[in-house]
Amino acid sequence: MIDEIMPALFVGHGSPMNAIEDNEFSHAWREAARQIPRPKAILCISAHWETHGTQITAMETPRTIHDFYGFPSPLFEKQYPAPGSPELASQVIKLLKGTSVLPDQSWGLDHGTWSVLCQMYPQADVPVVQLSLDRTIGAEYHYELGRQLLQLRREGVLLVGSGNIVHNLRMMVWEDTAFDWAVKFDAYISKSILEHDHDSVIHYEKQGQAGMLSVNSAEHYLPLLYILGAGEKDEPVSFFADKLWGGSLSMRCVRIG
Repeated sequence: MIDEIMPALFVGHGSPMNAIEDNEFSHAWREAARQIPRPKAILCISAHWETHGTQITAMETPRTIHDFYGFPSPLFEKQYPAPGSPELASQVIKLLKGTSVLPDQSWGLDHGTWSVLCQMYPQADVPVVQLSLDRTIGAEYHYELGRQLLQLRREGVLLVGSGNIVHNLRMMVWEDTAFDWAVKFDAYISKSILEHDHDSVIHYEKQGQAGMLSVNSAEHYLPLLYILGAGEKDEPVSFFADKLWGGSLSMRCVRIG
């Protein structure tokens, strides 16, 4: 056991290029890692592993998955050889009561996980396990799964949700700008987070067009719900990056604890 509960993080990961670039986002991720205790292991919920049913990586040595295209060769050459943790996978399977979680031996670490962790823990010496996103369940159920993961924080495990609060690639422009609807939705969700109004975050669809455009496909949004769910009542909440870029991409990062 540890003396204090491990913080939990939601990271707006954006472009895979953030894995190899030294920019304001990668700097914020590195600084966030420096400000928290060293975790004994990491459980990551990434936007880029969607399944029918819930799965968890349970191999000793997860592979680095380059699940993108059209980027420079140095990004495809990047490896993140962090060890896995079958022990943590087994613990998560037991913790998620009422949910059948299948151990996985084939997936590995996708870029939602390694592009962030290679900046936070560049030595790749902290065991990493990924939990998949079951796309057959609703937002509220994802939040409830996060609630069941709180115990891991008390045992030194860092929970990381990796996605983006606003993520609409179909409307993205390669400029340092933000559409009005993206600004509106990001501001609404950030205010709700700070006020511990998780019901508003879960039911983002009530924000009408701004919500529909910002969460046009929910896989980048759902990891946030796990992190909020894993928070204790009235626990401190802060942001360690908050920029909107490309018109329709929020890089906002959230720290619980």
